[in-house]
Amino acid sequence: MYRVGFGYDSHRFAADRPLMLGGVRVACEGGLAGHSDADVVLHAATDAVLGAIGEADIGEHFPDTDPGLAGADSGQILAAAASLARERGYDIRNCDVTVLAEKPSLKAHKARMKARIGELLGIGAANVAVKAKTNEGMGFVGRGEGIAAMAVVLVAWE
Repeated sequence: MYRVGFGYDSHRFAADRPLMLGGVRVACEGGLAGHSDADVVLHAATDAVLGAIGEADIGEHFPDTDPGLAGADSGQILAAAASLARERGYDIRNCDVTVLAEKPSLKAHKARMKARIGELLGIGAANVAVKAKTNEGMGFVGRGEGIAAMAVVLVAWE
């Protein structure tokens, strides 16, 4: 049997932080605002894993009111969601991510993002896709106010 989960996240830019996307530090004039490191890619992937196994969203499992998560590496959050999936008997098969950003260009970073997401999920880079799109100047992403990401995860269980 198979199940699919979908995740979405968005954060506005913040000048005083590094930009983390897909578990990789990306050179940019600022990062994203958030309680943890605000990695929208890993947050979307986390929600996709949680959705695929029928769990509540990232905010319920890892609330922004938890002082222990202040500035946390979102890789730890995704790895915890993947561990929960395995504990419940699910086998994560693949993860497909789309990042929506006008800036910065992510072309040079996608391979490292794939590798890191694959490592965190325990599925290897070959089972991860990372795509980057602009929003053609439309909406908050198009105006350069922030970055959004969407992710889909497939899990299997007996």
